[in-house]
Amino acid sequence: MIQYEKVTGDFRLDGKVAIVVGGAGGIGEATARMYADKGAKVVIADCKDTVGEVAASIAADYGTETLGIVCDVTSAESVKNCVEKTVERFGEINVLANMPGFVELENAEDISIDIVEKHININAIGVFRVCQAVANQMIKQGKGGKIVCVTSQADFIAIDKHVGYTMSKAAVVGMIKVLALEWAEFGINVNGVAPTVVNTYMGEKAWQGKVKDDMIQKIPAHRFAETDEIAAAVLFLSCKESNMITGEDLVVDGGFTIY
Repeated sequence: MIQYEKVTGDFRLDGKVAIVVGGAGGIGEATARMYADKGAKVVIADCKDTVGEVAASIAADYGTETLGIVCDVTSAESVKNCVEKTVERFGEINVLANMPGFVELENAEDISIDIVEKHININAIGVFRVCQAVANQMIKQGKGGKIVCVTSQADFIAIDKHVGYTMSKAAVVGMIKVLALEWAEFGINVNGVAPTVVNTYMGEKAWQGKVKDDMIQKIPAHRFAETDEIAAAVLFLSCKESNMITGEDLVVDGGFTIY
């Protein structure tokens, strides 16, 4: 079961070991920095070869222990290596922030099946591969844990040219619900955070010029989100303050989906 712990409102992660998949930039790096600031030991796992540099920078800035691991979520061996190296270095895993991402926009009638499959392989199957590997370690430890996946507002609303991306993110929402149901007995919370457009490389790639201006006008907050705003939601779902929340997809969208 998921145990009750007295809520302090401090949102601390002292002594926790957290893996951030996609942690070498964007929302992932913002999350890793927030985790470090709250006392966690942080593993930066990413397909980018800058993982070591990002990990070293976070260690220097926050005085915590970090580790950088190159990880390809489409490879079972790579994910296994990431989990094993984390346990070898820190002894356990308590938190997983799972946010690998790929997006390529195209009309539904024109998009190639190869690109649709790439969305699914990275954003859905890859996410599950990491969840499964980390959860098995958490179950072995017998101490519960927190798993947070970054989804998207596109997982439940239609957005032009997002068919491959939406298919992959909607799959993750379904996955989150099943994992939350099955793993609650092991004390593991599984949740998602669904952002609106975020000011990252991927956000800039998808939204430029007139479509960007039009999108901002549709968001009641009249702006895109910043990475630390999404990281704050991930942090909340990673702390004991959210122990009674599982199987949810927390929308952080500036009001866009209230229409």
